[in-house]
Amino acid sequence: MTTTAAAPASTKAPAHGNGLTGTGTLLRFNLRRDRIRLPAWVLGITLVQVGGAASYPDLYPTAADRQNQATIVGDLPAMKAMTGPGHGLDDYTYGAMMTNEYLGFMVIFVALMAVFTVVRHTRTEEETGRAELVRASVVGRHAPLAAALATAAVASVVLGLLVAAGMTSLGIDTVDGTGSLVFGAAFAAVGLVFAGIAAVTAQVTEYGRAASGMAGALIAVAYLLLALGDVAGNGLSWLSPIGWAQASAPYVENNWWPIGLSVVVAAALTVAAIVLSGRRDLGAGLRSGRAGAAEASRMLGTPLGFAWRLQRSGALWWSIAMLLFGLAYGSAIDVIEDYADNQVVQDIVANIGGATLTESWLAMIISLLAIICTIFAIIAASRPRREETAGRAEPVLGTALSRTRWIAAHVVIALVGGAVLLLIAGATLGLGAAATSGDGAYVGRVIGAALAYTPAVWLTTALTVAAFGVLPRAAGIAWALLGYAVFVVYLGGLLNLPGWLMNLSPYQHVPRLPASGFTATPLIVLTLIAAGLLTVGFAGFRRRDLEAT
Repeated sequence: MTTTAAAPASTKAPAHGNGLTGTGTLLRFNLRRDRIRLPAWVLGITLVQVGGAASYPDLYPTAADRQNQATIVGDLPAMKAMTGPGHGLDDYTYGAMMTNEYLGFMVIFVALMAVFTVVRHTRTEEETGRAELVRASVVGRHAPLAAALATAAVASVVLGLLVAAGMTSLGIDTVDGTGSLVFGAAFAAVGLVFAGIAAVTAQVTEYGRAASGMAGALIAVAYLLLALGDVAGNGLSWLSPIGWAQASAPYVENNWWPIGLSVVVAAALTVAAIVLSGRRDLGAGLRSGRAGAAEASRMLGTPLGFAWRLQRSGALWWSIAMLLFGLAYGSAIDVIEDYADNQVVQDIVANIGGATLTESWLAMIISLLAIICTIFAIIAASRPRREETAGRAEPVLGTALSRTRWIAAHVVIALVGGAVLLLIAGATLGLGAAATSGDGAYVGRVIGAALAYTPAVWLTTALTVAAFGVLPRAAGIAWALLGYAVFVVYLGGLLNLPGWLMNLSPYQHVPRLPASGFTATPLIVLTLIAAGLLTVGFAGFRRRDLEAT
């Protein structure tokens, strides 16, 4: 007896030769994973941009007011470094104000959005081992990279369209549809370029944190080149993607060719990233890792020492950034009093108080620097969550190390690091002010004013810890609080928000030194609230199960 085996159903071999196979599927998957994160980025940037623009007719109601502002933007080196070359200063319309005073600053956040998106869906996936599982299916070699770039591109383009539509809808004189379209295109173009930059840095190193750090450093370099080029007029700004965005001059000249240049550079970076991706193994980087010491130091064997080892590079870069910020702002102090008779300047700082305009200006700058310092503290306090979801916390906590000691080590880095950054920012701001004005008393006064924000920084950090311990998937609440604090600082007074809404920001309760007198009570209250939140976070983490994704 013979049997005949049925012929297997005809199947088509997977197209392994196509390196982009599965890109569409991965793109949809990325958008599904980022269904909350990306809309938060896009809507947040759009609301800040459009909301800020909507306040300008009330803030600068007459042509004379706008020309006074043009004088400040064109004459002050510090303002020129922050606002760009100064398009349309001779006839300073509302549209020209958007180009000079918003575009160069707001696209930094677009660049950050693009960098984080690309690195998260490429290098971080490889670092955690998830990319290997994906690549084991019918997925081309370059599909994950292409899908990550497409995800960042979709977010950037949608953001550009929303900004263009929002600006047009305001109905402000000279903020027309054509200029708004160029304005939105400049946003999208910067996102595309830095998505390409992040794609390249993701090939260089084997760690997602390092890839983000390299791309973030290039954002800082781009802004520095823009500032140096605009102040000195030496053409360095043409080496900066942010400079290309400003060269489009929306509402003034409406140049499309810088947008095209950005698209060409983004395409070249994409090709370069794909080529580099083909020259390395999955999970490895083009740059080989540095060999470690033969024996670990005694400190590295402690929870605090190990936590510091994980976060020391970030702390170093943040310290350098705050040093540069402090010196830059401090060096501008000598010209502030020259504009004491300028009604626009008086309106901006009128709600701060202070005996002199310089004191009010310093108080405002210190509050902004304190919010920036909080970013590091939140990132440092969020490190335990990253260790948990990556599966690295479980084997560590399987030893004799208690949960309390493990999380406490990272919390100490966050709390102390935030305070040290405030000290650096205050010291360099004070030194810059003292060197420029010749008044050495600024050093001590500004350091004290900066350190007064320590309880507010600690409260925001403690909120991160509390969310991690009780409801880890809601850890983003601290970022929401920080974003709200930025909103209050920039737009709270202009929008005449009621007092109770302003007071939801912990930074509003800090005495605005040196413009106002010192009051200890609110700082004590903020510190006690922070201690309570830390207690809740520690207790919650001891009771809940570990998660892994």
